Amino acid sequence: MKPKDGQGDARVNPEMPLAIVALGANLGDTKRTLRRAALTMRAMAGGPFAAASLWRSEPVDCPPGSPSFLNSAVAFRTRLGPEALLLELQCLEAVAGRTRGEANAPRTLDLDLIDYQHMVIRTDFLTLPHPRAATRAFVLAPLVELDPDLVLPGAAGSVSALLQSTDKSGLSRVGSLT
Repeated sequence: MKPKDGQGDARVNPEMPLAIVALGANLGDTKRTLRRAALTMRAMAGGPFAAASLWRSEPVDCPPGSPSFLNSAVAFRTRLGPEALLLELQCLEAVAGRTRGEANAPRTLDLDLIDYQHMVIRTDFLTLPHPRAATRAFVLAPLVELDPDLVLPGAAGSVSALLQSTDKSGLSRVGSLT
């Protein structure tokens, strides 16, 4: 990942895998929730931590009347394996009050493991890269900030090229995550 606003370069410590996590929330104090989650992930990082801006987006595939989302993404090196990291992310969601029920329902916090060292994993528990990351502007825009040249495994191009060909209506940069 490229340095973002002097927040460091997550490429250092190359012996540790690089994880990329997308953050989203559309219930409660979304900005505060996303910032707390980012601070917790920063503490979990095995070195520098990079964070994208906050982006406001209209709900995609959500129940009618769902509020808009705040989104971002972070990149960091970790000693945790992909499954262990996903479990930690789900614990952070639970602490933030996330409940699971109806698909794509409004949520206090959504943390998606987008990429982990460019691995391809297909299990009942984890799919990498995240299956919809390459088609969602609210994921791609923050990823472009972190590394415009990033190519997710199996994607048809860089995140920058994918974002150019994706509908960006309802998407706007609204400030800093950290």
